[in-house]
Amino acid sequence: MGANFVRAMHEQISKSQRRGLRRRAEDVDDSGREAVPESAAPAPRMPASKPVVEFRGVHMSYPGGTTALDGATFAVERGEFVFLVGQTGSGKSTIMRLLTKEIDATSGTVRVAGRDLAGIDRKKVPYYRRNVGVVFQDFKLLPNRTVYDNVAYALLVTGHSRKEIRRRVPDILRLTGLATKLHSYPDQLSGGEQQRVSIARAFVNHPPLLLADEPTGNLDPETSIGIMQLLYRINRTGSTVLVATHDHAMVDRMRRRVIELESGRIVRDEATGLYTRDENTREFAARMRGDFPAGPEL
Repeated sequence: MGANFVRAMHEQISKSQRRGLRRRAEDVDDSGREAVPESAAPAPRMPASKPVVEFRGVHMSYPGGTTALDGATFAVERGEFVFLVGQTGSGKSTIMRLLTKEIDATSGTVRVAGRDLAGIDRKKVPYYRRNVGVVFQDFKLLPNRTVYDNVAYALLVTGHSRKEIRRRVPDILRLTGLATKLHSYPDQLSGGEQQRVSIARAFVNHPPLLLADEPTGNLDPETSIGIMQLLYRINRTGSTVLVATHDHAMVDRMRRRVIELESGRIVRDEATGLYTRDENTREFAARMRGDFPAGPEL
């Protein structure tokens, strides 16, 4: 992968946005709590020559003939916070796997920061992934490493100096509400704290794109609020955040952009959407008369 692609990715976060991250880390207490915006207007899209994420007519078929994506087309601009919603098997995780280049599309084009992922050689994929933060549902922490070491490892493998690691890790642990847990091991943490470590590790390199695949799937509702607060805070520093989720209440509460998938097709894309589509007056009246099936037809 060429140096131009790496520069293009890092241009998505300006120096001022990085300074903003450090200021926000200093302002957050150890609880890591911040109000999730309720029914707020989405952050304005910042002008950019190229979307951070772009899918054009993407088809994905797995061995055996299962169609995971069927002509998916959408774009995500710099600084957006986007929810991917839909039933299990609708194609959400496939989009995430395509963006991490775990798999390649059967046809169509997937671009990140203007670069066609099909053109990235397999040997260069680890370098590409340095520019994409990933948060997993099952955390994927190193069990025999402390919180500090789990986060530091992401910097160590990308060639950062020990001096830089010592500077960055405490900042990100303050941002994620883990300043008092840096010497703890994963089995000494709650599920919510383990997910915070996963987010800290994904974000410590300040990636322009952060992907979260069911980040609250294993957490209770109250803990889920804290995780979404953290992702929202990271989004406010300038990173583009894409979240695949089944969390109806959180999507409805935050009212960010919602892309809904059904059987591999994008059936809805709303700037400030709910988990499910709003009924219009005609549909509601028809359903009350018994002429319209319960729930939206998409």
